[in-house]
Amino acid sequence: MDVVPNAPVLIPGWLPPSREHWQLIVYCWQFFPIFTAIQWFTTFYPQGKTSIESKINIPGKWGWFLMEIWGMVVVDYCMLSIPQTVGLNSARSLPWANWTMVFAYNVHYVYRAIIAPLLLNPTMSPIHPFVFVSAALWQVANGLSIGGWVAGYGPTTVFDWAGRLYTIEIGLVIMGWSFLGNMFHDDDLREIRRSALKRQKAQAEKEGKPVEGVEKLYMLPKNGLFHYILYPHYLCEWFEWAGFWMVGGWDCVPARTFLINEISTMLPRALQGRQWYIEKFGTEKVGNRKAVIPGLL
Repeated sequence: MDVVPNAPVLIPGWLPPSREHWQLIVYCWQFFPIFTAIQWFTTFYPQGKTSIESKINIPGKWGWFLMEIWGMVVVDYCMLSIPQTVGLNSARSLPWANWTMVFAYNVHYVYRAIIAPLLLNPTMSPIHPFVFVSAALWQVANGLSIGGWVAGYGPTTVFDWAGRLYTIEIGLVIMGWSFLGNMFHDDDLREIRRSALKRQKAQAEKEGKPVEGVEKLYMLPKNGLFHYILYPHYLCEWFEWAGFWMVGGWDCVPARTFLINEISTMLPRALQGRQWYIEKFGTEKVGNRKAVIPGLL
């Protein structure tokens, strides 16, 4: 990706962020877990299995795409616009390790924001505008934090990465395997709905009736880490971003904050989700399976 001359400034000082504004964003973004504390006191989360009926709901597939895509868009925009503000001729002047992080980030979100919802998921529950707006803003803030770091406010020469090759390699291995684990467990959940949809289509053809949706069909998955926990796709994603942090280095505050913010957002949902499974299927069927960390939580 090369930088075009006079890359568009969308909001002066903020899009792209100046170094001072980026530092402010990175600092403030570390306190996001304070706001997620409200999730420990309420089960209101109108999306997915806990979605609610509302006339203002957004269709699940397109809602997911439109709220998740912003992180990738913002990071790539930073790569287009920031390098020339820090004295670089183009984004090509940035070290290969910066590009490695951008590539890994993009691969995750191409899958998560585009391929999974629009091409792979047979159905998705509607998303309430509250969740949609919150998630989109989360992605923008995280994209600015990470995008600024990789695009010129973090390391800008190969010397800045000196001595980190082994952590980059190990971090990428962790990311790769965790990403595959994420996709595997996601697909196990999709297979439940695929099978249900096939059965409904067969029944509908037999009876000459229209096919009903399967948005609210849920079963207890059993493959892979589902033997031990109910949200292995969450755990795999945490390991994925832990690897990302390792690639950037332990002093990469945006990557560390990304991981902590994900855990603070997803952990209460996983614990509440386990209770939801118990209420729906019973303690006996859920068994000893924990929510997200085998044998612990």
